[in-house]
This record gives sequence, structure tokens and C-alpha cells, in this order.
Amino acid sequence: MSRIYTRTGDGGETGLGDGARVAKTSLRVESYGTVDEANAVLGLARCEARGATDAMLARIQNDLFDLGADLAEARGRLDKVPRIGATQVTRLEREIDALERDLKPLKDFVLPGGTKLAAALHLGRTVVRRAERRLVALAAHEPINPDALKYLNRLSDHLFVMARHANRKGRADVLWKPGANR
Repeated sequence: MSRIYTRTGDGGETGLGDGARVAKTSLRVESYGTVDEANAVLGLARCEARGATDAMLARIQNDLFDLGADLAEARGRLDKVPRIGATQVTRLEREIDALERDLKPLKDFVLPGGTKLAAALHLGRTVVRRAERRLVALAAHEPINPDALKYLNRLSDHLFVMARHANRKGRADVLWKPGANR
């Protein structure tokens, strides 16, 4: 019988895709761990999503799993064909453009919230932004797939637009009112 626990991480190290051992605090582990966290938040969002929104989130979750697998390779093994590329970035851009057609242009800042789905998407957006910051930090020390960074950047925009769309195409957005609590 196979067990979920291996005890190999008890000393604060974990294995990468090629078997290399690194500290659990390494930038690479922080990067793919934050991508995994974003994926989990989007799984939560899918509990509220329906139709085309659910289908988009399902594709994104698969992309994030692919991105995590890319990042789990020692030193970014750029000699391997990355799983995340320009095709996924372009797909996100097309979906953003399609969603934005139904939205009025923004004149105010949007507070995270509104519907349950929008709130979960905003949470996902903030975790994706953190993953992007972790990846930038990793890129300062090791080579990374440049499309991975583009993907995360586009994804945070995508989730923002999806959240607005989930707020009844922007009509239920919660708008920032500077100094409202004075």
C-alpha cells in the first residue's frame, strides 16, 4: 500500500521534478506553492461559477497545474519544452476582451466583493499577484520561462474582469469611496 506521507520533507527540504532536494523556503518552492494556492482559490470560486465562467476557470486551473509543473523543474530546465506558452497567454487576452465587451468602462476603483463568485475571484487575483511577485524574485536568481510571468500577469487582469462580470456585468461592483468613513 502506498502512503501519502514519505517523511522525506521532515527536515525542511522537498524534492523537485528531477529529484533535486531544495529548502522548502526556496524561491522556486515559494513560486510553485503560491501558484498552487491560487489554483485552490479558483477551485473555491468554481463552487459558485456556472456555464462559460466555470469552463474558463477549469481551463485556468489546468494551466496553473501546468505552470506549477514547469516551476517544479530544477533551475527552470529551459531546455525542456515548457507547458505554459504564448498560446495560453493569447487565450487569456481573447477571453478578457470578450468579457470586457459587456462591461462599462471603469471610472472608480473597485473594492473586492459583491457576489460570492466575485469575492472569490478577487481573492484569486490577489494570490496570483503574489505568485507573480514570487516569480519575479525567482527570475532575479534563476532562469524562468518568460511566458510564465506573462501568463500570471494576464491572469490577474483576467480574474479582475471576471469578478466584474460576476457582479452582474459590473452593476453590482463595490466602488471605493475615498474618505467615506471619516
